[in-house]
Amino acid sequence: QVQVVESGGGLVQPGGSLRLSCAASGSIFSFTTMGWYRQAPGKERELVAVMANGEDTNYADSVKGRFTISRDRDTADLQMNSLRPEDTAIYYCNAVAEAPSYSSMAGRRWNYWGQGTQVTVSS
Repeated sequence: QVQVVESGGGLVQPGGSLRLSCAASGSIFSFTTMGWYRQAPGKERELVAVMANGEDTNYADSVKGRFTISRDRDTADLQMNSLRPEDTAIYYCNAVAEAPSYSSMAGRRWNYWGQGTQVTVSS
């Protein structure tokens, strides 16, 4: 059974930093893409940062220059600096497992989510 577990949320003052960590396990196929999304009260879930195959990264415009995603196989960390009150949200880790091209299931992908971790930026 695939598990995606986040840690590192909490309360921080504006301008402060937090580091979120995510660990995925249990898949027979590699996690080709891992990333972070967030959902603030009354808003839809939105992409924060994702990294595919350890190289390609994509950031939301609102976090560029402040947040950095890093990966090591089945883990994905999000370093968040210069935090703002509008960064307050539940942050979810996402992991996408994909069957390799040589597999009989080539092209199939599986999408997994963690349970979320609360980040609150407030003075």
